[in-house]
Amino acid sequence: MALPKTFEEFLQWDAADGFKYEWNDGEVIRFEKMKKKHLVIIRRLQQLFFGTVSFDKGGAFIMEQDVMLTGIQMRRPDLAYFSGNQIDDSTSSDEEPIPEFIIEVVSPTDDAIKVEEKLAEYFKSTVKVVWHIYPENEVVYVYTSRKLVKICTDNDICSAAPVLTDFNISVNDLLALPV
Repeated sequence: MALPKTFEEFLQWDAADGFKYEWNDGEVIRFEKMKKKHLVIIRRLQQLFFGTVSFDKGGAFIMEQDVMLTGIQMRRPDLAYFSGNQIDDSTSSDEEPIPEFIIEVVSPTDDAIKVEEKLAEYFKSTVKVVWHIYPENEVVYVYTSRKLVKICTDNDICSAAPVLTDFNISVNDLLALPV
């Protein structure tokens, strides 16, 4: 399968091979598709979000949304929070909204260097909070900058503040498998 050579080709490309792809300054980056356990985590996060004030104000968590960080970087975070205002404003603007809160569920096959590169890119843009969830290690890294990180395990509470002050969950509740 031939990879796209330009960003325009990338936008038109349909790999149809079960992998997730991102574009970074001419490089096509391949990621594994979500595992079943990851879908359980994503669902739990969506359900938690439905009880927030931000949801009531028209905000949304979008799964694998194309996010243009710069003119050369298009990422697809596992979950991205867009405020109601960002969504409304995007209909009347050529500017692509950049979420302030991003969640990535990190797989054992993800390249650590690529994960760190994405984190740096997020904070170079207008992202304010990033969660890296490691289900297999039962840990969540909550970043409010590249230098400020809270490592959460067990009953530690993960928070999306200052973006979503009412979005909080313990690691145990987040990673609990359905019965």
